[in-house]
Amino acid sequence: MRIKVHKKNPAGDITYEYEGTLLSQDEHCFVLEALFDRPDMPFMDVVFKTGDRFVEYYYTERWYNIFVVYDRDDSRLKGWYCNIGKPAVFEDGIVSYVDLALDLWVSTSGQQTVLDEDEFEALELEEELRTGALMGLDGLKQLFLNGKPPM
Repeated sequence: MRIKVHKKNPAGDITYEYEGTLLSQDEHCFVLEALFDRPDMPFMDVVFKTGDRFVEYYYTERWYNIFVVYDRDDSRLKGWYCNIGKPAVFEDGIVSYVDLALDLWVSTSGQQTVLDEDEFEALELEEELRTGALMGLDGLKQLFLNGKPPM
């Protein structure tokens, strides 16, 4: 089943849209597969390539989503790209989430790098959103420290 993904800013405007294939779902999680649709770009210790396979986990009760990134050529795991945002909403064939700028990259060696902290600070979020985002980031860090990321 094809699903649209809407990444939104805190004002609710769609900032990026693409499609993926629904792999599984339960009451609190939707798992999609999507192919990277942008030009090749160096990122941290890897290169995201057009056609890389992303297995994306969207949660309805967690303040983040997790993208497991696999190489298009040899299917090897590149790492985990995690977006901090409001819990995902799934309705009418669309998964949407409000992105709150903070991101976490976890390399295959387990090294964690928090990204875009300056953008997060510039958002001037309401306290509820700010607290949710920071709790989501802390929860994500712990998930990876415990060796339990999605695969």
